[in-house]
Amino acid sequence: MTSPHDALPLDDARAASKRWHDERHAFVTSPLGNLALVLTHWSPAGDEPVSDEQARAGHPVDAVLTRLTRADIDTGETQHGYRIWQTDSPANLAFEGIESYEYDPDWVIDAEFELVADDRVIPFEHLRDAGATRGLPVPGDLVFERAGIPYRLAAFANGDVLQLVFGDATNGVESYGAGRFLAVPRPEIPDGASTGDRVPVTLDFNRAYVPPCGFSSQMNCPLPPPQNRFAVPVRAGERVAVFAEGFTL
Repeated sequence: MTSPHDALPLDDARAASKRWHDERHAFVTSPLGNLALVLTHWSPAGDEPVSDEQARAGHPVDAVLTRLTRADIDTGETQHGYRIWQTDSPANLAFEGIESYEYDPDWVIDAEFELVADDRVIPFEHLRDAGATRGLPVPGDLVFERAGIPYRLAAFANGDVLQLVFGDATNGVESYGAGRFLAVPRPEIPDGASTGDRVPVTLDFNRAYVPPCGFSSQMNCPLPPPQNRFAVPVRAGERVAVFAEGFTL
């Protein structure tokens, strides 16, 4: 997906934002997009993975099977799981689009990424874990000030991006109730940098997006920790997924 551009003229920034929204629509409706997920199954911790035949039982022949593993939340043992994806899933068939806010340059924020100890993890509650938490690696804090209010947000490591899970005053009223995500490209860290050092980073909340659990009930999304909750409305980025009348996830 495209990345934000620094200091673009407003018309160009709006055009880049429109391309990003188009890419998001293409992604969520793709064969392995969020809408296509119809089943996530986890075996008991320590059990062997189920066979392909058993996993596919009762599903169409063109359904896609993928595998995944995680650490059991109670014991830490390896837990095997699988997912079933269908392009003609009920959610895909009922999907009508994603409501979004108009592009707002005021929500492109100059921030700093402050390094912390390499082994820091922060507990994140997940939507389907009944209040339990999973520790996720958070390699630094996103630090900035807005309207005189200092912010220090925790974004966990997710490949080559920092995954920010945040909440704000629009949740459940104008935007998805459980919060939204923002993928922040990981900044380049200078040689010799250590804990407490900071490097500049841009947070473009116009690219905030509805998490996967807003498109499929079979996703288990992290929820915003207390320090990632804005008291003010963040009217930028995606709001909610829209489905045909009468459809619920």
